[in-house]
Amino acid sequence: MTIPSSLARAARVAVQTAPGILQKPDELRPTTQPSLRRYEVSALLPNGNIAETRHIAPALPVFEDAFCAFSRGSILETDSGPMAIEDLLPGDKVLDIDGNAQPVQWKGSTTLNPGSAHSQRHNLHLTRLMADSFGMQRPTSCMITGPSARLLHTPMHLRAVAGNNRILTPVQEFVDGLNVIETAPPTPVELFHICLPVHSVIRVGGLEFESFHPGINAARDISHAMRSLFLNLFAHIEQLSDFGMPAFPRAGDGQLDALSA
Repeated sequence: MTIPSSLARAARVAVQTAPGILQKPDELRPTTQPSLRRYEVSALLPNGNIAETRHIAPALPVFEDAFCAFSRGSILETDSGPMAIEDLLPGDKVLDIDGNAQPVQWKGSTTLNPGSAHSQRHNLHLTRLMADSFGMQRPTSCMITGPSARLLHTPMHLRAVAGNNRILTPVQEFVDGLNVIETAPPTPVELFHICLPVHSVIRVGGLEFESFHPGINAARDISHAMRSLFLNLFAHIEQLSDFGMPAFPRAGDGQLDALSA
């Protein structure tokens, strides 16, 4: 499948002209424009068919977060039994933490080289979680997550802020150098993420992770040009509000985004 030249052109124009997310004070503005990345998308259409598309978009956090959660081989619980994420198709039903079977509306993937620095993101490293890091069979075996994976678990250093709330925390917050380790393989790695009808917590490798949600601040953090490019990735929604509210409060970069979600 070839990528229409108009999509690549639109991505370049958005990078060059968007005033919002890319425009910063002179002392913070990057010296180079963000690179473009190819994103693979499979989406469930209203008629039940599956549409597979390729997109070119800036390699910015708002885009990469939608694709970089789970590595190839990650095992999800479905109503048909355990299934590797690369084998999951839109329409397949994934079990949430309440045991409800929810159809996958969207699956995205991209390939990145974790060992290379990126001017628009402080860390593209992966996180390796050793077996039983969070208790017996949690995870069931060693697993690797991408930089946008969030775990429904409150680390010790956030408990004073979160109180009794269960929060979705980036896996990097749990790195201890022993059971949870930052890693940067020298070869490219394929990463995935999925959307369900509503934001949910699902079990992956025996741990509770979130399905994709752009965050409650996405609408104000992204420019109009970037917003159009971003929404073009998701055939099942028309506007950012269609993602709904997060199922649990979310922490970001060590601080809570909101405890009122």
